[in-house]
Amino acid sequence: MFLGRAVVPGEPLWLDEDRAWALALAEVERDSCPDCGQPWSEASAPENEFGYDVSLLRCHACAAGARKAHAHQEAGGDAKGLHIAITKRG
Repeated sequence: MFLGRAVVPGEPLWLDEDRAWALALAEVERDSCPDCGQPWSEASAPENEFGYDVSLLRCHACAAGARKAHAHQEAGGDAKGLHIAITKRG
């Protein structure tokens, strides 16, 4: 089911419009900076070097995870392969 369309026997899974949307998304993702998500074609253009405003925001969940990982390493724990699972308190 994509966009609510139920596929019945004998119908194609993907319609032309579905394929067009998927290809458009692939193009947007291909032109996105992997770090900030801005369009790469714009963000890497020399004339845009000072064309962005930036705000620093702290994710408190990520900060808690970073503190826990740091404490683990400081106590001699091995961080190789370490994944951090973060859950919100009730």
